[in-house]
Amino acid sequence: MEDESQTGLKSESGGKGSEEEGKRPEEGEGDSDSEEDILVYSQHRMGGDSISLLRNADCSPQTQSPVFDKHTRHRATSSASFSFSFSTHLLPLTNSLETVRHSVPTLNTTSAIALVVSSQIGSGIFSSPGILSQNCGSPGASLIVWTLAGILAWTGASSFAELGAAIPVNGGAQAYLNYSFGGWASYLFIWTNLVALKPGSAAIISIVGSEYLCRILYHTAFKASPSESAKAIPIIITKLVAILIMLTICFINGLSAKAGKHFPIILTLIKILSLLFIIIMALIRLIQGSQSHNFESANVFRNSSVSPSDLASALYSGLWAYDGWDSGNYIAGELKRATKTLPIVIHSSMGIVLTLMILTNWSYLIVLPMEVVTQSNTIGLEFGRVIFGPIGSFVFSLIVAFACFGALNSCVFTTSRLVSVAAEERYIPKVFSNINEKTLTPINALGLHAFLTIIMIGFGDFKSLVGFYGTCAWTFYLLTVGSLLLLRIREPDLERPYQTWVINPITFSTVASFLLLMPVFSAPLQSLAAFGFIIAGLPFYYLTTNKELRQFGFSKLKLFDLNSYKSSSGRDNNLSSFKALDTQDDDDPEDDDVNDHHGQETPVQK
Repeated sequence: MEDESQTGLKSESGGKGSEEEGKRPEEGEGDSDSEEDILVYSQHRMGGDSISLLRNADCSPQTQSPVFDKHTRHRATSSASFSFSFSTHLLPLTNSLETVRHSVPTLNTTSAIALVVSSQIGSGIFSSPGILSQNCGSPGASLIVWTLAGILAWTGASSFAELGAAIPVNGGAQAYLNYSFGGWASYLFIWTNLVALKPGSAAIISIVGSEYLCRILYHTAFKASPSESAKAIPIIITKLVAILIMLTICFINGLSAKAGKHFPIILTLIKILSLLFIIIMALIRLIQGSQSHNFESANVFRNSSVSPSDLASALYSGLWAYDGWDSGNYIAGELKRATKTLPIVIHSSMGIVLTLMILTNWSYLIVLPMEVVTQSNTIGLEFGRVIFGPIGSFVFSLIVAFACFGALNSCVFTTSRLVSVAAEERYIPKVFSNINEKTLTPINALGLHAFLTIIMIGFGDFKSLVGFYGTCAWTFYLLTVGSLLLLRIREPDLERPYQTWVINPITFSTVASFLLLMPVFSAPLQSLAAFGFIIAGLPFYYLTTNKELRQFGFSKLKLFDLNSYKSSSGRDNNLSSFKALDTQDDDDPEDDDVNDHHGQETPVQK
């Protein structure tokens, strides 16, 4: 995070900052100055421990510290990014403490565990096993990679738990990058989410749903060979259906603000019950003695690949299925007693998901021959056919397609709000923040997300998109977990209610570095494209923070300072939001007009 001496504090009066720069009060000025106030102010000016300052400063709208009343604004010459809360309603952030809305913790431990488990179990478990097994070459190697991917995700989740307990705010990785490295890292994370990660995720889910639907519509679900079934469907048809699925979901979300929020609990229940059903049916086949020959001693590790690039590709496929392990940190501000419950939520959910993933893939290999598993992108369909015949394949295809629709709906709903808030904060053109007056939905944001997703569907397939997504995502996972190690060195006295074993972030960072390095040699085009998307955000960051260039119409960034933390009863209170502050010098006459605009609270459309 930027040095506190570089951080400006926004005035409460009229949405404008004071003309007077923050100066240390002279002795004798203001009888209400307490020693505690002066101490807090001195820590602020000297760049003291910002987290400790946050926990001790009461900045609630009702009871503000005299320090913030008297010293309303300091020179701001640096920039940082902003925090998104991935809760149901995303609120645009403002630059007035009076308009900061503090999250009321509502999630208990059980609800949070269910939410994190649901975010991880999606289309990946029905689409990744084929490519992962193809790269591994053998049943034994496949299960080992699934286990390694789960353990790697767990070490990352454990590292995120330490960060989330030490800095308990909504926003997840964005907040930690902002605190550890400053605005550039936080901005690039948001940029990559908007232009690469979210569209890439939506494209992958759309393609998986399309493949399952096409197998039904083309009546190829009744063919014995998965390779023949796949060849019978033209690639262009699969892509067109994927685009149609994406447009349909966007259209539904554009009809009404409530239209995109139906049936999430039902969909989650269907996904978990489907996995349990697969495991039970595999156990029945094993008891009956009608299992495949995959786990015979001669076949367990037969044809196992020893190529590092194959291992990296297999890990990417497995990690796509586990993706969502960091979602608990995005709801830290909604958790009751977050500093205590967040580690419990993360470890419990990871244990449940890891168990389900390994048992489900073991079940696939118990029922299906290895050659069928390696050739299929629709393994759920193949499993259903072997167990129940053509009807089983049809039913399983519908279940998986339905699960994909639900996952895509959630992705589109949250991403459209993410785009809208980013536009409201001037990170992208403000036109994308417009809310339709009739439907009360962010139509322009939906259109932008759909456009970027369609481009990725057109230029990529499942395998290439998973590699592209993995490279982008794991770049920031590496930076975020690396920030944990950095903070342990830079701020050893930072209060950490939960502290993971140091071997966890070290292991995670080492493997993440391997995952980022290997695709450069095995799939250079995908890797270069991914890194190119990330680096492309730097010019936009520079344009929006350079004062001289703003005369050409570039909007300024706003700095989010952790000093909006509301603390009244100790560590169990959460950092519910970051305060938006402008990044202009006090002597910039153009700032006042801009501040007037941004100082107004944006009405929340529901």
